[in-house]
Order: sequence, then structure tokens, then C-alpha cells
Amino acid sequence: MPDMIEKICIFGDSVSKGVVLDDASKKYVLLKDSFVNRVKTASGLLVRNFSRFGSTVTKGLAMLDRHRGELKDFDHVVLEFGGNDCDFIWPQVAQAPCAEHQPKTPLDVFKEEYARMLREIRNAGSHPIMLTLPPIDAERYLAWISQGISKENILCWLGDVDHIYRWHEMYNLAVVRLAGETHTPLVDITSPFLETKGYQKLLCDDGIHPNESGHQLISRILNENIFHYRESYAS
Repeated sequence: MPDMIEKICIFGDSVSKGVVLDDASKKYVLLKDSFVNRVKTASGLLVRNFSRFGSTVTKGLAMLDRHRGELKDFDHVVLEFGGNDCDFIWPQVAQAPCAEHQPKTPLDVFKEEYARMLREIRNAGSHPIMLTLPPIDAERYLAWISQGISKENILCWLGDVDHIYRWHEMYNLAVVRLAGETHTPLVDITSPFLETKGYQKLLCDDGIHPNESGHQLISRILNENIFHYRESYAS
């Protein structure tokens, strides 16, 4: 174990990539002051971000394998997955609201693949840290995904709009349980959002990506934890 953390890398999806929805163009863009960049600036750490838009744990494993030889050079590997894994192919849902539909990564596969990712990181000589997920705004997310398709059919399949939030939270709870079962350090991103009155203001109009204020909140939580690890190593 090193005396002090100097280098970390991050694998995750568009949230850790720093993708936000531009208010004017309604297109996804990269945020200059993303939480990863803020952590890098505040901590002085060398940070490599291997996150990819649309990434699931399966895609994350492929990316991890691609960089396997580099992992031992990083003191910690930060992981942020689940938001895409729990998502559905909404046009298919809208076309067949009475049919059964599977998420992009079924929950049992999500847990198995995430556990495998943790093992791979440790076998490669580094130390994983898991992040919980920022909460979503179900109503805004439903409005976003139903553009050009039948919102009524999607809502019929869901049963109620809040099912989106509950389903997303199931994957978040799986992350928490997996961290405990594998004795992996966990940084709770969820609670600081939920502790904020009207946390929806920390999200983009799509209801799922943190906006600049959301990234500022995540960076504060991560900086506090990273400095904690550094102090633990130094002592």
C-alpha cells in the first residue's frame, strides 16, 4: 500500500464522463468543470478518466480489460455504474406495452459482472472504490425518453411514473450491498442529493444527468473522501 494516494483512474458511464444536457441546444455536451476535473484540480492527484457515454458494467469490463496492464500503476480505481444498466430500450416498450421487456443489464447479471470487475481490479494490483448513483427525477426522465414515441404506452407498461425511480434505486441498492459483501470502499453520492431540498435542481432537464451544480456537489463529497484516504495513508 502506498504512503499516499497519487494516482487514480475512473471507469464509468456518462455521469463520470462529465456529460450534461445543454439547456439551449438540448444536446449532450461535455462539462468543463465536471466532478472528475474538479477533483483533479482540488486534490492535485493524477487522474485518468476511462468513462464512456452509454457504458454498462459489461462495456466497463471490456474497457477494464483493455487497460489491465495499467491498473497496477493507479492507487485506486473508482467505479460508477448502474444508470445505463437499469435502463430499457424505450421505443420497444412503447411499441409493445403489454409485452415483457428486459433492462440492458438484468439485475442478477449486473451484480455478477460488477463483482467480477472488482476481482479483476484487485487481481491486477489496484484497489477499487465504488460510487453510489445520483437519484433521478422520474417525471422529467419519462418526458425525455418519450419524445417521438408513445408516453401513454410507456406509462401503461410502467404502471406509474415513480416505478422508474424505484427501479433505478434497486440497482443503487445492489451497488451498496455488493460493496459490503466484497469489503469495497463505497462513496455515498446518493444521500447528499436527497438531503438537498428540491434535489431535482441538481439534475439536467433529462432528469438523469447531474448538471453543473450536481457535479459540484459530487466533487465536494469525493474530495472529502480522497483527502481522508490520503491522510489515512500518511498516518
